[in-house]
Amino acid sequence: MHQKIRKAIIPAAGFGTRMLPATKSIPKELLTIVDRPLLDYIVAEAFASGIEHVIIVTGRMKGAIEDHFDHAFELDVSLRNAGKQPLADRIAQDTPGAGTISFVRQQQARGLGHAVWTARHIVGDEAFAVLLPDMLMVADRPCLKSMVDLHQRHGDNVIAVERCASEDAHKFGIVSLKHTGDGQLVTGLVEKPAPGTAPSNLYISGRYILQPEIFAILERQAPGAGGEIQLTDAMLTLLKTQDIRPFEFCGHTFDCGAPAGFVTANLHMAAARSDLAPHIRLAMDALYSARRAVA
Repeated sequence: MHQKIRKAIIPAAGFGTRMLPATKSIPKELLTIVDRPLLDYIVAEAFASGIEHVIIVTGRMKGAIEDHFDHAFELDVSLRNAGKQPLADRIAQDTPGAGTISFVRQQQARGLGHAVWTARHIVGDEAFAVLLPDMLMVADRPCLKSMVDLHQRHGDNVIAVERCASEDAHKFGIVSLKHTGDGQLVTGLVEKPAPGTAPSNLYISGRYILQPEIFAILERQAPGAGGEIQLTDAMLTLLKTQDIRPFEFCGHTFDCGAPAGFVTANLHMAAARSDLAPHIRLAMDALYSARRAVA
């Protein structure tokens, strides 16, 4: 058994430009999937995977994220006085315990790698997880939990990957792999390869387990695409001295940082709830019928 993964970083300092104008005043991470902020699902995945301490990297105008994860005393009292104890209990149960979440400010928008680096002092000298808050990953077994189990067996870096259509590989960060006696290893990472040149159809999908040596690499990392410190570039350097294992996630992944993924995630999560599914089906049937009539 290898070192337990106790801490997770969630980079939540981005502007959410793909979801403007909604994100002009609301952090994209607090946009709701049905009746629950997107970030709630990501934090819940971390804790369900055995994480003990979540570090959320925020930026200016993101104070609402800290407020959301605080104990809302006035709301609790108001709900209980109104006889809504079950709702108050649910909110209290979903509020992380004291000391289980920390917040770090990324003072400059310098990319994902820089956001991860800003949490280095809280993580310390131990392996840690990274969960991208845009990517809602749904399965019976949390994606990160499976990755933690893989790390416990081998002790390496681990990244979540998923399959895409070969003709779409140029849109993603693609990994190349080799087979070994005890599983697969990543041999390369290519960011948005030219059409027809991708080494595989497996793309990096938003969950990582990384060794602490990545922090020293990020500190020296030169800006890459977009003039930002790219985590993928640092992982390529890390790959020279450490193994990276892929975990192929076979559940449902929704890119909630873009309108199509956001709407699809809402429909998927609503359809999975017994109290909402009948209404969703009726509404969708009516919508399709109306469109067919117009066509």
